[in-house]
Amino acid sequence: MIGISKLYCGTVEASDALRYGRHSGQLPSHLLQFSKDKKPVVVWNMTKRCNLKCVHCYAQAVAVDGGDPINTAQAKAMISDLAAYGTPVMLFSGGEPLVRQDLTELAHHATAQGMRAVISTNGTLITKDKARELKSVGLSYVGISVDGLEAIHDKFRGVPGAFKKTLQGIENCKAEGLKVGMRFTINKRNWTEIPGVFDLIRDLEVPRVCFYHLVYSGRGSDLIKEDLDHAETRQVVDLIIDRTRALFDAGHEKEVLTVDNHADGPYVYFRLLKEDPKRAEEVMELLQFNEGNNSGRGIGCVSWDGKVHADQFWRNHTFGNVLERPFSQIWDDPDIELLAKLKDKKRYVGGRCATCRFLNICGGNFRARAEAYYGDIWAQDPACYLTDDEITK
Repeated sequence: MIGISKLYCGTVEASDALRYGRHSGQLPSHLLQFSKDKKPVVVWNMTKRCNLKCVHCYAQAVAVDGGDPINTAQAKAMISDLAAYGTPVMLFSGGEPLVRQDLTELAHHATAQGMRAVISTNGTLITKDKARELKSVGLSYVGISVDGLEAIHDKFRGVPGAFKKTLQGIENCKAEGLKVGMRFTINKRNWTEIPGVFDLIRDLEVPRVCFYHLVYSGRGSDLIKEDLDHAETRQVVDLIIDRTRALFDAGHEKEVLTVDNHADGPYVYFRLLKEDPKRAEEVMELLQFNEGNNSGRGIGCVSWDGKVHADQFWRNHTFGNVLERPFSQIWDDPDIELLAKLKDKKRYVGGRCATCRFLNICGGNFRARAEAYYGDIWAQDPACYLTDDEITK
């Protein structure tokens, strides 16, 4: 996760993170990426069920009928273990988390034990009453997926009218004072919609937007050929930077982030070297705090069936099951070879990553993409768009 607004527009300084000792339990949410203890943020895909049919769904969601393998009591036991372990944030995801009737109860269980609770949703099921419920449990954030303007969004979501319902969900959250943001997954089908999304967050007064680079996982694996090439990616990142700056200059200070490609950090640094060298050095310090991709270390995932993974996109490697053993024990088990290597993966990555001068601030980027593309966990990430000259020491 790269905070474009934080880094490029100077809304965060290194001293901001240092003031809290860089401990995840003490940092405010907008500084969590700079924590030094890296207690994992845990994504719980609490259901595989969903009311939409998204073409790029990493969870390969199914219809809303049926049940879920983890019941309410089991979920509460898992949440209690995570809280005792020191997990700072629990992200309730799916499928669509709002199809579970106990979502509010479980989110309250998390917040009551000191964790921040956030949800990732398509937004279509957030009625006025549901927004009021979510506000009552102290939810920290609602991330709502928007894949473009109406025609493109509805085509991606596979259900006509989804866009209008999503925007109503955003308005319902805002009316209750819930912090809400948009989530946008970039690919060839929709990247030209990015200016329109910036217009949306300005006009609807949405405070946050996250642009996700495509990860080749689930139904997203079918979109490998629709990922942007390196030149297009650079063009998109420049566009995001430029539109973020334009918003700030017009008095609309939004939190803008890119996610799932840590090459964006050095790219911002290179731009600032040309435009503001002093700020560039400050950004380099913050990027070193960030440490890049943290799959298997600073982020973990529990699937709907209890299986533990390095992140929500990389499900072909399982480290255990919370229905059989607490997450805290699984996560710290030194005998799980891949999990142990991920906690120190800079020693194992190969290809261009191994000799890249930004390895310490990128962390080798996404192993899921490397494996999907090359069949090798430790290969270079094919989505790294930095040139050989840029990464040479």
